[in-house]
Amino acid sequence: MSLDQPNPFVKHQTITRDAFLGGRLIVSQPSHGFRAGLDSVLLGAAIARNTNNLLDLGAGVGTASLVSLTLGLTGTATMVERHEETGALARRNIAENGLACRANVLALDILEKPALRREAGLIDNHYDAIIANPPFFGAGQGTLAPEDSRADARHMPVDALDTWLRCAAGAAKAGGEIICIYPSAGLGALLAAITPRFGAVTILPLTPRPDQPSNRILVRAIKGSRAPLTLLASRPLHGEDGRAFSPAFDAIFRGTGALDW
Repeated sequence: MSLDQPNPFVKHQTITRDAFLGGRLIVSQPSHGFRAGLDSVLLGAAIARNTNNLLDLGAGVGTASLVSLTLGLTGTATMVERHEETGALARRNIAENGLACRANVLALDILEKPALRREAGLIDNHYDAIIANPPFFGAGQGTLAPEDSRADARHMPVDALDTWLRCAAGAAKAGGEIICIYPSAGLGALLAAITPRFGAVTILPLTPRPDQPSNRILVRAIKGSRAPLTLLASRPLHGEDGRAFSPAFDAIFRGTGALDW
């Protein structure tokens, strides 16, 4: 829900202030390009309760991490974002939601070499939970978005998904979890990148409505675990008719519940 009229933003861009979690969280984000929505909220609501420190890879304006912080699921959050303007909005969102003492933003390209990631402030073997919504089109797939941050959110070079998961594995502490939200069609590629580095993989298919095919998945895995893969029953976001969310998801989007999986 947009709260006010767009304000001037760099490069003739405008921003809007949008309410999430039933108004508990206000996020400033570009009016054009990649905009946070249901996926960001679901990702932020998916981490385990009592997480100490969270790492958000490709954080954008910080919505997923801010959801985790606002719901009280994590104590602190570190957001990684490569775009200067987008990272500036993430810092603004942290401050305006009163979370400056619990969150920070690293200006960092996940595809950089590990030494450069460390120099930018990313800590090895440190984070209890890592969340990511990786770009889901490989090179040459889909239609390239005209705005840079949206293009980066949708497209990445061939084999870059493996680099994202390698980065996550290096940053996670032993027993730490990685959670990704991804289009269902990309499940094979995502598992190929996760399984060499994490175990206890749990897959939650999400469907628009009952009896419809899954269009997105949540995947959770644990660093150092050798437990087998678990495929959960799919969960519909909506009922059979109308636009209302099912009660469990409605509670998440209203800011009164987290994802139980």
